[in-house]
Amino acid sequence: MAIAGRLYGPELRHYADPATEFQVIRLTDPVHASGMTAPHLRQFARRGNFLLHWSDRAGTRQAYTIDLKDGESRQITDAAALDPTSLSLSNDDRNVVFFDGSALSEVALGSYRSRELYKVPGGSERVGLAVSNDGSVVFAERAGEKSKVVVVNRLRPAATGGFPVDGSVGLVMARPRRPQVLYRVNDAVWLANYDGSNKKQLKLEPGQTGEMLWTGSGQSLIYLHVPDDPKQLITLREHFPEENQDKLLAKTSQFGTFSINNDASVFAGASRSRASAYVLILLRVTRRELTLCEHRASDPAMVSPIFSPDSQSVFFASDRHGKSAIYRVHVEKFVENTEDENQ
Repeated sequence: MAIAGRLYGPELRHYADPATEFQVIRLTDPVHASGMTAPHLRQFARRGNFLLHWSDRAGTRQAYTIDLKDGESRQITDAAALDPTSLSLSNDDRNVVFFDGSALSEVALGSYRSRELYKVPGGSERVGLAVSNDGSVVFAERAGEKSKVVVVNRLRPAATGGFPVDGSVGLVMARPRRPQVLYRVNDAVWLANYDGSNKKQLKLEPGQTGEMLWTGSGQSLIYLHVPDDPKQLITLREHFPEENQDKLLAKTSQFGTFSINNDASVFAGASRSRASAYVLILLRVTRRELTLCEHRASDPAMVSPIFSPDSQSVFFASDRHGKSAIYRVHVEKFVENTEDENQ
């Protein structure tokens, strides 16, 4: 039975990667499915002592925290229809925010008491979720070709605001350290204040835009640029909204998903090439890649590698051993510790 607060024993398994011989730690048992949330959401406690994730080990998909020292997992939610891509720690590490069906909810860590913050109206489809530095929760509602960006104040849910958008919104992200929202309509990427003012379209590199992530400072947006010619390499680019500048960072080994470490000096990526199904890190200063291990996931989009807060480990998901499971690789030999930036 799924019960919030229930503790589960460690499921750790160590093995040497067949391609690199680096040690890989599988954190969850692939007999049941487990995975991580969207890469732009907060998944680690600020001190890095636990990872927020989802699992169906109790029969239904629920949120859990896994202790990164002893490997024990604790169930956090008892939701009826959890959206695992909506899981996020609050900005103070005291709550977990998530969508349970059409209800935006939060559960307090420690007491496991949940409360409903907002209900998506009938006839509307909810898109995305992001938590801003001020604690607000941002997402979109869409009905046909009309959408609305919604901003929920967790401390005063009755003060919910937002603004209408013409078109079907497909992505929503809060901008770090600024009361602004990034959203995408078709191929256009827009940035606006919480009330819709100062709206402007970001002039990204022409072509297909893949996954996007803000740097921790919020000064720039890093994204994957996918060329129309499949023989050309996927690149990492950086956009500076205030300066309206866009520049090439590096070519990649066909990254399908990626993440940024705390000081944006290193990137982790998962190749979408079936012939080279690897998790890699890419150094900004040298533009060189290092292969960490195979991911061999049936769908590279599920891998979503992320750095720990101190940049000393990379976590990713794969179903190479059965159902989706969470894996960890230590990278302290290659990446500087960024723990000071998290204090």
